[in-house]
Amino acid sequence: MAEKLKLELVTPYKRVLSEEVDEVTAPGSIGEFGVLPDHTSLLTTLKVGVLTYKKGNESFQVAVNWGYVEVEDNVMTVLVETAEPADQIDMERAKAALARAEEALKGLTSEDKQFKIMEAALERALIRVQVAGKTHH
Repeated sequence: MAEKLKLELVTPYKRVLSEEVDEVTAPGSIGEFGVLPDHTSLLTTLKVGVLTYKKGNESFQVAVNWGYVEVEDNVMTVLVETAEPADQIDMERAKAALARAEEALKGLTSEDKQFKIMEAALERALIRVQVAGKTHH
């Protein structure tokens, strides 16, 4: 039985992290799911949300944008559009993006082409503020 799970988190631009972890919780498209060492093979999609991983007694959070997850042979590969660890999020920029998205949505109806785009921007901003808030006590 494996003791650890290798977590590889990659965006189109860079490898965000490569860590030996005890547990991962991810925002699956059809609901949150957890992965422990010796998890069965899995291929699924992610939505915008918070990916959490544990190393010993410590928990770490990463704001992720949609993507894919593959789990095989105790390696969890997460391929996402963007990934921002909590300690790398600029809280002021995240709050400003949230305010801009909220303001833009006020002037749109669900029929407007920009509505879905701004709704997605709002969701990403909310997640970034939530994740950043975990490190700024």
